[in-house]
Amino acid sequence: MKRVPGEQEQRNVVGGLLKTCSMSPVTGYFRDGCCSAGPGDRGQHWVCARVTAEFLSFSKSRGNDLSTPRPEFGFPGLRPGDQWCLCALRFVEAYEADAAPKVDLEATHENTLKVISLDKLLEHQIEEGAALQ
Repeated sequence: MKRVPGEQEQRNVVGGLLKTCSMSPVTGYFRDGCCSAGPGDRGQHWVCARVTAEFLSFSKSRGNDLSTPRPEFGFPGLRPGDQWCLCALRFVEAYEADAAPKVDLEATHENTLKVISLDKLLEHQIEEGAALQ
C-alpha cells in the first residue's frame, strides 16, 4: 500500500487496508495505483471502478472523456475492463443514471462512505473471479 507523505495507512470501505486499484493503467490522484485520499485531491478520486463502455459513454456525456488518449498528459485512455479511481461524485451521478460501473471495495477509499452508502457500493461490487467486461 502506497502512502501519501505524512499520512498513516489508509483504509477501504470494508475496513481493511486500502489495496492497489490499478498499475496498468496507473491510476489514482497521486498516480501511485491507489485511490488514496490526500491534500489537493478536490475531485475525491476515491472509488476504484472497473469501467464499462456504458460508463465511459456516460462520463464523456458529462464532459469527462476518459476513453481518448491524451499523451501530452501521460494518459493512455481507458478501455472497458480497465480499473480507474473515479471521483466519488461522478460515481454517484452514474449510479443515479443506472450507468455505474462495478467497484473494487478493497481498493475504494473509506472516505467514499461520506458520499455514498456501503449498501449502494455493495450493489456494484466486483464479484470474486468475475470476467472483465
